[in-house]
Amino acid sequence: MTVRTERDGASGVAVVTLDRERRHNAIDLATADELAATWREFRYDETVRAVVLTGAGTAAFCTGIDRGVEAPQPASPYSVDDPLLAIGPKANDLWKPVVAAVNGMACGGAFYLLGESEFIVASSSATFFDPHTTYGMVSAYEAVYMAQRMPFGEVARMSLMGTAERLSARRAYETGLVSELAEPGELLEAAVRSARTLAGFPTTAVQGTVRALWSAKQAALRQALDQAPALIALGNLPPAGQAALFTGRRASPEPRVR
Repeated sequence: MTVRTERDGASGVAVVTLDRERRHNAIDLATADELAATWREFRYDETVRAVVLTGAGTAAFCTGIDRGVEAPQPASPYSVDDPLLAIGPKANDLWKPVVAAVNGMACGGAFYLLGESEFIVASSSATFFDPHTTYGMVSAYEAVYMAQRMPFGEVARMSLMGTAERLSARRAYETGLVSELAEPGELLEAAVRSARTLAGFPTTAVQGTVRALWSAKQAALRQALDQAPALIALGNLPPAGQAALFTGRRASPEPRVR
């Protein structure tokens, strides 16, 4: 199992942990399936009224899709199979509130999860970045999710600057991506504290409010995401070209943290 779930029946809070610390909690196909199954299970579990989502260890919350994953693609240029599309709670019709607790790096495909969380609590040592352009890939889904949470100029800079820059937790807080900062050793406690408060309120009212909040932006989100497959098909380098860029990534200079 690569997704660890701990339930506290007394408080109504479940903590979901991406448990691939040696791989910086990158998501392989098994993890993607486990995440989807976890969210669907919570729909039926009345003892869970709020969720905290985090990553094992302190180095990374999640670094997106595992580079070892092979996702076969259809020959049609009109179709793209994205193994991360169903890893988030909203994609699985879960409207119980999810608080993300971000420790260390959050990048690339991690934004699928952050984009479907209600709010984010981050360790003061957390950093956010989007590596796609550096490696010849279009940031489509990730950029769209972040454009729902950040000022346009900030998400444009993060999406375009690739691995050359990282957004600090402080800057993420200043731009509204992060709603609370905590010291590394206090991160999970801070996120669980908020989740306990949410779990203590009448759950139908909380879920209805979550649904209302998402309905305010869902139409625009859906329209934007519908453009992603075509943009990826048009703009991505061939796999061999991407692989060559990944091979040389260790020679890249240290990223600037702002």
